[in-house]
Amino acid sequence: MGTTDSSRAGAGRPAAGPATPPSGLLDLLSVAAVVLNAEGRVVFWSPHAEELFGYTSEEALGEFAAQLTVHEEHQDEVIKLFAEVMESGNDWAGAFPIRHKDGSTRLVEFRNMRLLDDLGDVYALGLAADQAAVQQVERDAALAMRLVSQSPIGLAILDPDLRYLAVNPALERITGQSAAERLGRPVGEILTFLDTDPEARLRRVLETGESVVDRSIVCRPPGDPDHDHAWSVSYYRLEDSGGRVLGLAYSVIDVTERHQAALEAAQARQRLALIAKASARVGSTLDLETTARELADVVVPVLADVAAVVLLDDALRDRSAPRAGSPRFRALAVRGAGLADSACVADRRRGLTDYDDRLISRCVRTCLPVLVPHTARRDPGSAGPGSSGPGGTGPGGTEPGSIARHAEPGSLLVDAGVHSYLAVPLVARGEVLGALELKRTRNPAPFDDDDAFLASELAGRAAVCIDNARGYQTQRHAALTLQRSLLPEPPSDLPGLKVACRYQPAGAASEVGGDWFDAIPLRGDKTALVVGDVMGSGINAAATMGQLRTAARAFAELDLAPAEALRHLDHLTEGSEQAITTCIYCVYDPHRGQCRICLAGHLPPALMRAGQAAQLLDLPTGAPLGVGGVPFEATTIAFRPGDELALYTDGLIETRSEPIDVRLDTLLDALTTTRGHDPERTCDLILEILRPPGGEDDVALLIARAEA
Repeated sequence: MGTTDSSRAGAGRPAAGPATPPSGLLDLLSVAAVVLNAEGRVVFWSPHAEELFGYTSEEALGEFAAQLTVHEEHQDEVIKLFAEVMESGNDWAGAFPIRHKDGSTRLVEFRNMRLLDDLGDVYALGLAADQAAVQQVERDAALAMRLVSQSPIGLAILDPDLRYLAVNPALERITGQSAAERLGRPVGEILTFLDTDPEARLRRVLETGESVVDRSIVCRPPGDPDHDHAWSVSYYRLEDSGGRVLGLAYSVIDVTERHQAALEAAQARQRLALIAKASARVGSTLDLETTARELADVVVPVLADVAAVVLLDDALRDRSAPRAGSPRFRALAVRGAGLADSACVADRRRGLTDYDDRLISRCVRTCLPVLVPHTARRDPGSAGPGSSGPGGTGPGGTEPGSIARHAEPGSLLVDAGVHSYLAVPLVARGEVLGALELKRTRNPAPFDDDDAFLASELAGRAAVCIDNARGYQTQRHAALTLQRSLLPEPPSDLPGLKVACRYQPAGAASEVGGDWFDAIPLRGDKTALVVGDVMGSGINAAATMGQLRTAARAFAELDLAPAEALRHLDHLTEGSEQAITTCIYCVYDPHRGQCRICLAGHLPPALMRAGQAAQLLDLPTGAPLGVGGVPFEATTIAFRPGDELALYTDGLIETRSEPIDVRLDTLLDALTTTRGHDPERTCDLILEILRPPGGEDDVALLIARAEA
């Protein structure tokens, strides 16, 4: 029995060891302890009693407590309550006014109880605290409990071992985990849905006391595992008034709506930036392939990981109605975000392809976007019901064969990670030109309706540029065809003369067509050399050039002198602004070793003689053809075997970046350097030296060498 009693007594005592520091609550309330004997005299008087009542222990011990601290009008009532406690053994608690030593009156909260010592003597223990302090603590506790329970902010309290002590309803609602699931369990078992390790961060806050405030977390909590939620979390250590660590608390604010709004705003800004970028970059030239490549470069990788700009072959050839049967396409530009994405490009660039069963064909036929949010590998021949219809979004996937050209590229697409597909038509001025085809491999998000709208906007703007480039190429091709058909093939056998000619069109379609050259055999072994430049450009200039060249040949056949021939040409074009033309007309007589030259507002020819630097001939300039009423004057120069003459149009020497005098000096230096070469080689070298890439004007160049 003795052992049992000893065990039982020891079970209620705290374990041996260092004293636990006070929690601070009793100090906060300043609880006074007073012990009275059976007569009501003070036998114990705590320091807080001295503070509360104003009497020192020397003054209080041995005195009747009622007479010492209670007003006379309340003394009988207090004595009665004291007697009831001592007789019944029941506790009494309540507020009562007491008299302070300084004469003031204070309301004090009391709790009185009977005590029995080991000798059988009875005492009364009174615990007292200032009522204002008690009420303040009660208000603070009640307010804290209300704030925790009713707060929309999720709150959790953890002990020093990071086990849950308390969880408020807001946190239960935010995470979808009840308090019962959390209480007593460590955070490592509860917060498994977070990508990061929260326990390590919480442990660091607990050890250092450095709070973490407003940390952003995006996760999928147990209450809603299919959607992303954004939280703002804060961690802070809990300490009592003495600095003892009680544990840790963290708060969670659900900011999903704000996060989603920020994402949408960022996406909107990105879309606007992409549209602005496309407006600035796409269509910088009138080259069809460059325009297509610019569109592909703009959308990769911001909108897609793989892009292809695919045009209908019929649209590339002409503007006539498309042929019957499946549409035929040419991929003008393909772009992947990286080398690994090359497998996603199923069709080689510029290759002619039939896309009979592909989604891109549906896009072109319906003139509406085709969106497949999720692609999937399916059995051959399956219909792919998950692919969206025109302008719609299907919930499932579609077979890769409907994206790629054949089954093998379809496998490559799946292996390369293609998981989402989008095709939008390229429509300009009511005509479908082709489609912009987009795939995603690296970007995990599937294409959605917003992406389809953005791609359609980009495709619409780019389609106008592509149509302009297509029209430019059509016009350029027509002008070049007309120009080249009107230019002669110089006779291979001219008496005493070797001639080489070149024509280079300008970089823009509107600049094609005005320059020409000609070498015309005449009677008596003579040769007429003509170089002209019609003001203006395009097909009209080419047509005018053809008329003038034909007329110049007719006048040459009449063996007219150079000045006379130019006078007739001037009369032919007089009064027509579209026919204003500069021209140089030369007649070479090998028997006399002379060359008669006449200018009509044209740049002077360059003469090269053996052992001398090339020089420009000083000739009367004359007026351009079509001005009318201005006489032409011919000059005769010696032109003997070995001499060379260079006739050219202003497109060879005029640029926006250099003065014409500098360019003429460059021409003379180049002619001097290349002297001695075959005229054909000299033409190529001169163009290589002086002709800038994509020149702004067309060029005609004729080099003639006198031979024995």
